[in-house]
Amino acid sequence: MTGLIFSLTVVAFQLGSSQYSPRLLQTFATDRVVQLTLAQLTATFVYALTVLRTVRTEGATETETAFVPRLSITVAYALTLGSVLAVVLFLGHLARALRVETMLRDVHEEAGATLDRELPDDLGRPGPVRLLSGPGMPIESTSSGFVVDLDEERLVSAVADADVVVLLAARIGDSVVTGTPLAHAWARDGVRVPDTAALQEALGRSVRLDFERSPARDVAYSLRKVVDITVRALSPGINDPTTAVHALSHASALLGDLVRRPLGPDCHADDEGVVRVVVPQWTPGDLVDLVLEEPLHYSSGQPAVLRRIAALLREVAWRAPRGVVDDALRDRLRHVVDLAAESTRITAPERRSWEEALDSALTGVWPAHRPG
Repeated sequence: MTGLIFSLTVVAFQLGSSQYSPRLLQTFATDRVVQLTLAQLTATFVYALTVLRTVRTEGATETETAFVPRLSITVAYALTLGSVLAVVLFLGHLARALRVETMLRDVHEEAGATLDRELPDDLGRPGPVRLLSGPGMPIESTSSGFVVDLDEERLVSAVADADVVVLLAARIGDSVVTGTPLAHAWARDGVRVPDTAALQEALGRSVRLDFERSPARDVAYSLRKVVDITVRALSPGINDPTTAVHALSHASALLGDLVRRPLGPDCHADDEGVVRVVVPQWTPGDLVDLVLEEPLHYSSGQPAVLRRIAALLREVAWRAPRGVVDDALRDRLRHVVDLAAESTRITAPERRSWEEALDSALTGVWPAHRPG
């Protein structure tokens, strides 16, 4: 049974990777049901072997009599029955987990948890960041990978000791290559040259790089997964516009949650209130591009997908604070309208209705649709 579960898990990994997105394997591998099932089967196997070593027959040795640990065998029997039940439950869970709707739901919940940790609603919108004059001294990275975590307190302490201000060159989730600038530093007096070696060592200890992105602090990673599912569904090899429409619905909800939160540079000050470390953040325009740039490229000739993108733009316009993403949404809608006119038979009145609906949503108006 243990071998069967391992085999089914590998098959699930292959299906999820090839049909939806390789990045979904990270979510599936952390599934508690998968982990608990494998743990129970392995523990039962090891326990049974351990108990088997204590069983003795009359002829086993010259000095010992027959011995059968009845209680231990009863426990092993109960664990075996539990393992059979776990296999049955695991098969049902696996059938549900391989559905794209379940995968999208899991990614959506993962994103919600990350947003609540990193961008709480009560954080307040950040003000403009004023750095010192000059281009800043580049601090090169000593390793390559994706930025997955940052020890702000340690970095602020090191930067305060050097009496400089540091601006990271990469957001959490961005890729960094060895030898390229990981940050820029400015001396507060504007004259002294920062000690780049000490700052490089401090950054190496405080900024954690890994070979893959992590949803722990990366607010855009889950959105990237949803976009991957959308693009894969629109590929000629799969050609599943219904899945793309479903994924775009999740993308709309996640994008709306993001643009209404306090996006902007994350500033960290020392004990005296002096800003020492500035961490760049995703801007609303960047997030709109992340969600729509690739789906629009592959949605030519897909009227259902284009209609859903137009609805997505309207939904985000309704949820976003006024003036935050207005220009980006209008620009993307023009692209959608042009693409619909060139590649589909969507009528001009319907395309005009998309523009009118977006303009109304941007002004806080959502007209009721009266049937008949």
